[in-house]
Amino acid sequence: MRIGIVTGEFPPLHGGVGDYSHELAKALAALGAEVHVMTDRRCAGLHSSDFTLHPFVKHWSFFSLWKIRQWARQLQLDVLNVQYQAAAFGLGAPIHFLPEAVGLPTVITFHDLRVPYLFPKAGRWREWAVTHLAQSAAGVITTDPADEAELKRRGVTNVLQIPIGSNIPVQPPAGYERAAWRERHHIFASDFLLGYFGFLNHSKGGDTLIKALATLHDRQARVKLVLIGGQAGSSDSTDIEFGAQIEKMITRYGLENRIIRTGFVAAEEVSAWLLACDVVTLPYRDGVSLRRGSLMAALAHGCAIISTQPPSPVTELRDNENIRLVPPDSSEVLVLAITGLLNAPEFRARLGAAARLTAQQFGWGAIAKRTLEFFRAVQSLRNV
Repeated sequence: MRIGIVTGEFPPLHGGVGDYSHELAKALAALGAEVHVMTDRRCAGLHSSDFTLHPFVKHWSFFSLWKIRQWARQLQLDVLNVQYQAAAFGLGAPIHFLPEAVGLPTVITFHDLRVPYLFPKAGRWREWAVTHLAQSAAGVITTDPADEAELKRRGVTNVLQIPIGSNIPVQPPAGYERAAWRERHHIFASDFLLGYFGFLNHSKGGDTLIKALATLHDRQARVKLVLIGGQAGSSDSTDIEFGAQIEKMITRYGLENRIIRTGFVAAEEVSAWLLACDVVTLPYRDGVSLRRGSLMAALAHGCAIISTQPPSPVTELRDNENIRLVPPDSSEVLVLAITGLLNAPEFRARLGAAARLTAQQFGWGAIAKRTLEFFRAVQSLRNV
């Protein structure tokens, strides 16, 4: 099967959508598919034996739709898969008309349902654009059950929910020893290390975490925080603005000596830091969900995780069994949860072991298999 993946992000650009697209392309190729990836021209130079990269888009314009149509015809693609997140396509309108323009079965993978900017005073047209993209596609994949339910409510029928996987393998640098790694970075046995993985954008609740750390600091708890990864992604300028607010908070609360910033580092170092943490804190403002790559990485590494209660239950995540859940936007309750785990190593170990077990159902091989089966089903409907 010849598959085309259209994505606004792809390595070396930083972003969860790009990482997902990269892992999916490799996993689909491992199942025997011929995979072509069309993306931003800034990704030129990346080479892979698993798939073919076509980095020719300068701006996501209506002209891009024509280019994608020509590209798909030349390659005789069987199905086109758009990895959709509004920011990854410049928050503009053109990508929302791709299924009608391209002339072959198109499947949209929604990483979230956040609306694009489109143009000033677009108002209700913003949600309409997302709904139109879903309704005009031959099939839709969501990465979160809540998004699946919302699209069905909007009248989209051919929808399948497939969770994402971890883009960080459990593979620290050769010779890794947890105690030695911590000591090298001035984290000692008496220190309790909190971890936060991912960009410091508004939806991830980094400000709530900083307020909680400030309270713990005032109480003289021996707690440190490592911010794993870069501050901002390649697609969303608001990450930079929110990151600047976080830096001001850190200075105002006098937390500079409590925080370690890794910046963008190789996957091996991310793995090492996740393994070095006592607890990983992911206080998402919109609640924990299966579309979060940072959550999937923490699960895969067997971390004791504190996150936030989702709007509706996520059956795979159970409070006090494989995760600790607290209300969003409450630094006070977050402090209580951290304090509760601080002197409970056996509880942390149980949470971590259960998290690792949970992660087994989100492997990339299983994700690619379900995705490929859906592509074939969509193609067969087209041929009826």
